[in-house]
Amino acid sequence: MTPRHEPPRAPTLRVARPPIRELLNLPNLLTLLRLFLIPVFLGFVGRHEYTEALYVFVAAALTDSLDGTVARWFHAKTELGAFLDPLADKLMLLSAFVALTFEHEMEIWVLGVVIIRDVVIVVGYFMISFVTGERIPVRPSYLGKASTFFQLACIVGALVQLESIYQQQWYALLYTMVAFTAVSGMHYVYRGLVWLFYREPQLFEQ
Repeated sequence: MTPRHEPPRAPTLRVARPPIRELLNLPNLLTLLRLFLIPVFLGFVGRHEYTEALYVFVAAALTDSLDGTVARWFHAKTELGAFLDPLADKLMLLSAFVALTFEHEMEIWVLGVVIIRDVVIVVGYFMISFVTGERIPVRPSYLGKASTFFQLACIVGALVQLESIYQQQWYALLYTMVAFTAVSGMHYVYRGLVWLFYREPQLFEQ
């Protein structure tokens, strides 16, 4: 019998796996800690233990400040961290607004403004990325940072029952937050349209 010659096998490509210490460096661990604090925060809010919920929320806010600072100081920025950090921020804020709304500590229309703004931004981001085939750099604007600041302040105010103590100041803070949230959302939409105009100008032609 004639020996059979088997075709040469393609060489097996070995993909180098990054060390776990590079994936889970200190900034990323702080971001993951913020994610793990969300159910703890929701549990305290559900039991109306607002003081404990406030402590957890403040701790989560501190990790938000620390992870970016540590990443810059030690040059430990990663793509994973760039994705997880804004995700953790949004999940923490939205979870707080939803929980406080269900506990009747926040007006439902306020929750609507916050959710609509974030949905418009996220959907717009993916639509523009799909049309252009490019990854849009995410850089928070000053309006976006101000919106986040006032959202944090409103959550803290709701947890310390600010409305029952200083009703006028509470509503001034609430309306200021809503205004910055809406305006920053429109500003992000404008920035996205400008990006799209320079990448795909034919979409704006008649």
